[in-house]
Amino acid sequence: MTRTEKLLAELIALPSVNPAFLPPRHPHAGEKHVADFLAAVAARAGLEVEFQKVDSKWWGECPHEPSLKSDFGSRGRSPHRNDLVRSNIIARLLPKNKIKQTILLAPHLDTVGADGTKFIPQRKNGRLHGRGACDTKGSVAAMLSALCELANAQSRPLETEIVFAGLIDEEHAQAGSRALVKNKFKADLAIVGEPTKLQSVTAHKGSLWLELETRGKAAHGATPQFGKNAIHEMARIVDALETDYAAQLHGRKHPLLGAATVNVGKIFGGAQPNIVPDFCHISIDRRTLPGETEMKVKNEIATFLRAKKLSAKISSAKLAPALPLETNHKLPLVQKFIKSIGQTKPLGVHFFCDAAVLSAAGIPSVVFGPGDIAQAHTADEWISLSELERGKNLLLDFLNSLP
Repeated sequence: MTRTEKLLAELIALPSVNPAFLPPRHPHAGEKHVADFLAAVAARAGLEVEFQKVDSKWWGECPHEPSLKSDFGSRGRSPHRNDLVRSNIIARLLPKNKIKQTILLAPHLDTVGADGTKFIPQRKNGRLHGRGACDTKGSVAAMLSALCELANAQSRPLETEIVFAGLIDEEHAQAGSRALVKNKFKADLAIVGEPTKLQSVTAHKGSLWLELETRGKAAHGATPQFGKNAIHEMARIVDALETDYAAQLHGRKHPLLGAATVNVGKIFGGAQPNIVPDFCHISIDRRTLPGETEMKVKNEIATFLRAKKLSAKISSAKLAPALPLETNHKLPLVQKFIKSIGQTKPLGVHFFCDAAVLSAAGIPSVVFGPGDIAQAHTADEWISLSELERGKNLLLDFLNSLP
C-alpha cells in the first residue's frame, strides 16, 4: 500500500458530509475531523498549518433554496447551521528564498451523503471504494502527499510558495473558496482538485437555481370559471422553457463547453383538487456559459416569457450563483502545467467547482485530479489506485520543476 493510498483510506473513514444534506447535529456532518487529521499530517511533514474559520453567513441555507433529499432520507434542514464550526485547512511550504510566486492546491473536503457502510474503505481489483474516493478525497490525498514528499525532499523550489487549501462546502454553497478569496488570498496559479481523469480543465459551466412563481385566483372547484388557475399558467411556462427556450440556448455554443441548458427540476402548487390553485412554483437549473451572469439570465428569461405573453416572478434559489470558468490556457503557468502532464490542448467540463470562485477573484485556475466524475455521488464511488498514484507523481513533478 502506497502512502497516498493509505492517506486516502484514512480520509474515507472520516465522514465529512456537507451539513446541508443531513439532519441537524448528525455525527457525519461537517469537515472538522478531516481538517484536524490533515493538519496533523501536514505538521508532521514540516508544513506551516493554520485553520481559516468560515463564518456561517457564507454557508447558511437560503430560505428559498429547494430542499435536497439526502441519502439519509431527511428533508429537514436548519436555516443556519450555527451549531457547527467549519474551517478551511491551510498548509504552506515556504521557499528558502524570497517568495516570487505562489501555487495553490485546492481540493474540497466535504462530500455528499451516504449510508454508514460507505465510510469503510474497500480495496477491490485495483480500486479503492468509499464515499469521497474520487470526489474529492482522492485529490486531497494526491495533493497533500505530493506536497509532503516535496517538503521532505533534498531539493525543492527556492522562490515558489506552495499552499494546500482543503476547502469546505463545495458541494453546497462553495463557502470555503468564497471565504478564502474574501480574506484576500492571492496566488499565481490554482490547481483545483476534482475528478478529471488527470486532465487539466480550463473551462466549466456555471449553475443558477432560479424559482419562478405564478399567481392566480382561488375559486371553488365546482365553478372554476370564477378563478384563475396558476398551475395552468405555469404549465404553459414549463412547456415553453423545455422546448423553445431550450432550443434557443442550443443555438449558442462555447467551443469547449457546448450549449447552455435549462432543466425544470421541481414543481409545487395548489392546495387541494376542489380549489382552483392561486399559486404555483417551479425551480429550474440553468447551466451557464462564460460571460453569462445571474442578472443577464433572469432578464433573458423574463423577456422570453413576455414574448410568449406569459409572466412569472423570478427569484434566486441559492445563496450565490455557481459561476462558470474560463481560464486563458496561454498564460505561462497554465501552459507549463498543461505541458507537464502531457496534455496538448485545453478542455472543458459540464460540472462546476471552486475554480470559478478563485478565478473570479483574479487567481488563474485549472481543474485537475484523479478519478472520473462519472463515479462522483454514486452509490458505489471508487477511484483507480494506479491513477491516484500517477496523479500524485504528476503534481510532484510539476511542483519540483518550479523555480
